[in-house]
Amino acid sequence: MSQTSPDTVPQPSDAWQPSHSREAARAVFTNGTANSRDQHRCLAAAYDPVTLPRLAAVGVGPGWRCLEIGAGGGSVSRWLADRVAPGGSVLATDLDTRDLAPGPCLEVAALDVTRDPIPEGAYDLVVARLVLQHLPFRDTVLHKLVSALKPGGLLQIDEIDASYEPPLLTPDTQAEALYVRFLEAKAAALRAAGGDPCWARKVPAAMRAAGLTALDVHLHIGVRHAQDPGLGLQLNHTRNLRDRLKEQGMTDDDLDRVRVLMRDPSFRAASSVFYSVQGRRPAEARP
Repeated sequence: MSQTSPDTVPQPSDAWQPSHSREAARAVFTNGTANSRDQHRCLAAAYDPVTLPRLAAVGVGPGWRCLEIGAGGGSVSRWLADRVAPGGSVLATDLDTRDLAPGPCLEVAALDVTRDPIPEGAYDLVVARLVLQHLPFRDTVLHKLVSALKPGGLLQIDEIDASYEPPLLTPDTQAEALYVRFLEAKAAALRAAGGDPCWARKVPAAMRAAGLTALDVHLHIGVRHAQDPGLGLQLNHTRNLRDRLKEQGMTDDDLDRVRVLMRDPSFRAASSVFYSVQGRRPAEARP
């Protein structure tokens, strides 16, 4: 999952030719590092159990053409590639593809979704998980993804609403305050980069405004604890976002202490709310 902050609004195009001018992009999460691989492992463990059954339920199968935006480590795209064979294809894209590998029915391509055009009317399914909330021009990107669908095609957007994830059990009030301060610093860091960590709750209305129909909304919330991959993701972010968290007032000592807290077997916190929203591009009217 890698994103960029554009300084121009992308323009639609019928042909996709990846951009080669990426040097100005400062991704919130970069790929090709030990931190990115750990992040992708935690993301897959935490959210594939929600994302994949949703896709299975809509009947993804042989012959489908699928596109994943911000594919990260590729767990969703690999699952799709197994389902669409024979005769189908999956294109896994990311700003940085170093954590992705091609395979049977699975192609990999670098794509800056904020700048690069995507073929219109080309896909039966488009998936974007934990991508659009990081993009300042997310509504423009959403319309581009809708245009990429064939008539009757399905868009699934999975996002996190980080506005509700309170600590539930901590050793003391100081530890509780530290965890809350970490969450606030992370949210502020994402906003400073142009993201909206609470955008998930706006996804259903945004998809309807983009012209999708048959909207289906699924919510998931859990409990974070030392063995929970969702909490593992939080631990990852103390390292992966270290510089950004320090810009928001956290110190290395703060980050060390919050790591110890999250490894405490007695620690419990509510997870963020995970939204999985599906919508279809209307089928073309018969003459």
